[in-house]
Amino acid sequence: MPFESLGLRAELHRAVSEKGYSVPTPIQQQAIPSILDGRDLMGGAQTGTGKTAGFTLPLLHRLMETGKPGKGRRPIRALVLTPTRELAAQVAESVQTYGRYLPLKSTVVYGGVSINPQKMKLVRGVDILVATPGRLLDLVGQRSADLSKVDILVLDEADRMLDMGFIHDIRRVLALLPRQKQTLMFSATFSKDIKQLANGLLKSPVLIEVAGQNPAAESVTQVIHPVDKNRKRELLSWLVGSNDWRQVLVFTRTKHGANRLSEQLNKDGIDAAAIHGNKSQGARTRALADFKAGKVRVLVATDIAARGLDIDQLPHVVNFELPNVAEDYIHRIGRTGRAGNEGEAMSLVCVDELKLLKDIERLVKRDIPRVVIDGYQPDPSIKAQPINMGRGNQRQASGNKTGKNTRNKPRSFSKNGRPNNPGQPGNRKHRGSRKAA
Repeated sequence: MPFESLGLRAELHRAVSEKGYSVPTPIQQQAIPSILDGRDLMGGAQTGTGKTAGFTLPLLHRLMETGKPGKGRRPIRALVLTPTRELAAQVAESVQTYGRYLPLKSTVVYGGVSINPQKMKLVRGVDILVATPGRLLDLVGQRSADLSKVDILVLDEADRMLDMGFIHDIRRVLALLPRQKQTLMFSATFSKDIKQLANGLLKSPVLIEVAGQNPAAESVTQVIHPVDKNRKRELLSWLVGSNDWRQVLVFTRTKHGANRLSEQLNKDGIDAAAIHGNKSQGARTRALADFKAGKVRVLVATDIAARGLDIDQLPHVVNFELPNVAEDYIHRIGRTGRAGNEGEAMSLVCVDELKLLKDIERLVKRDIPRVVIDGYQPDPSIKAQPINMGRGNQRQASGNKTGKNTRNKPRSFSKNGRPNNPGQPGNRKHRGSRKAA
């Protein structure tokens, strides 16, 4: 089925064609006609399925069909709510990309940056507003955003918004919107809380689910590398160096863990940056841009910060620590293997995490292959310890259960990734052999 058969405006077809797309993805095939008909929609879709274009394209079409923009200040007619700054920026970019040949104006607002430039754009008037809930309510409170004319509401990644505790903010936003509107809700999972929210918000919605609940991406090769906790960083550096990986997204459980790991990798001669909620928006944006440009080889992220990251053809994802919630494993590995490309997801698993691993394998309905790396075999004498789940910047339990303090001794690595002078401070030999990405 070509895009032309979906009934979108010619300006939208032109923008889609320039992006190099000719055939819609399954969720686009199902969602676009229903949205064009004005129906409420509940969409179940994993990351990387083309979901954003699936609601952006028909949203732009409907705004043009239901009232072309006139002169004077424009009322906000479409509102897209997202859980994170990165996802908001990604959606806003899609709106601009696909709407480049339409006379519609859009902007994006989120926290972590100055509110004044956002206020100025809203004062000038926009047709489409992409926002995170907290910053949107701040702007409403300062009378810079009027939501009384919204015709279309999109809740993107609703499950993550609930996980992050945004339910009260969402309800406050909903109270500011007209009762008569088209509502589109997208979620990777259909939990009881999501169904309850949908039942109170959507009117006779079209239900679309393009994949089974919580499937692991079929295009992603998954593997477990058993290793002691205190040797994880060493193994990660060896994997990056020996395989000459140029773009690796690494997940940690806490913000502190992300900071510490990126610092240790840099000491190993591997350019790395951390991205998490305590970083300023400018720092997060720079780190992501450097990663995409190949200036940074390893981006270390927490789950919340990585939600919504859109990185073309990302080849490698590494779970430095398994997530506390099994569903987050799906979201993590979904960063690679997108849009038909193949990807590789590795998990460095210590004895403390075996219960978390069982939960993940139960969710994906299969055993994930174990591959022990020669020289990094786990010590069978080390017993499992309770995992410190950590909140915010809470320091995470770590270290060598055998009592040997080797954790903070960085090593340098040769061109083949093997440690130079084990246990000694790292030199920059590896950095000097860096190739252009």
